Amino acid sequence: MKNNKNANSNSIKKATRRWGFLFLGPVLIAFTIGFIWPFIQGIWLSMCQFRLISDAKFTGFDNYIKVFQDASFRHAFWYTALFAVVSLAIINVLAFTVAYILTLDIKGSNLFRTVFFMPNLIGGIVLGYIWSMIFDGILGHYQTSILLESKYGFWGLIILMCWQQIGYMMIIYIAGLQNVPGDILEAARIDGATSLQTLFKVTIPNVMSSFTICIFLSLTNGFKLFDQNLALTGGQPFVIQQGGTTIKTTEMLALNIYNTFYSSNTTSQGVAQAKAVVFFVLVAGLGLLQLSFTRKKEVQQ
Repeated sequence: MKNNKNANSNSIKKATRRWGFLFLGPVLIAFTIGFIWPFIQGIWLSMCQFRLISDAKFTGFDNYIKVFQDASFRHAFWYTALFAVVSLAIINVLAFTVAYILTLDIKGSNLFRTVFFMPNLIGGIVLGYIWSMIFDGILGHYQTSILLESKYGFWGLIILMCWQQIGYMMIIYIAGLQNVPGDILEAARIDGATSLQTLFKVTIPNVMSSFTICIFLSLTNGFKLFDQNLALTGGQPFVIQQGGTTIKTTEMLALNIYNTFYSSNTTSQGVAQAKAVVFFVLVAGLGLLQLSFTRKKEVQQ
């Protein structure tokens, strides 16, 4: 009997491996064609001068040197970093607050959840043009425009990003809040903990896994923002520095890479590709650091 059981177990394992590779194979092939190969090719092209891929000429690290010498790229980096930090803080504070309120058994909570989530269903380009018209209508009364002053462009992008993302993050926080063990909350009440003490000492530590996800999404979305930036400000207004360098004061990293690639400069494609590689390393590195830090704060239930 034992021999038969062992034989059946071995046959099941072999069948599982065979069928596992059969189902996993197409996914790996698609992933290789759609991501791994283009990524490797992109790294190669970042060290080349080219107009077409077939005409690529290896130039070493010249493109990377030009990237860090580019004043517009440095400005876009710091502008994007500031935007990512500010939007991350506002989005997560407001999303958690709304989620906490909507888990208090108030009337119409399901309707409110739907209303808050709906902006996330609208495309970024559409949102950009919608908010562009809204801001033009508001600022027009003061004889100015979102395209004339960079501070309006910055806060316009913050408002747009928050309006789109808060509802999505809210859903994640609601899921986390609903999974907080009821017996822990009841024990806190019996021990005489106030609502604020329960919130900060019990609820938030038990929702850290949701914070990990939402902070990661907010951080990476903030750095990767492109279509809203393109539609709302397009990088305007412009500032011309000494030496003739043009700085687009509301241009973020993704838009800077796009504008570099499609500029009239014959060597711009290689430089843009190098910027894209630096951009990837930056976002991936920050994302991994944030995940490592916040996961240490999570409470194992």
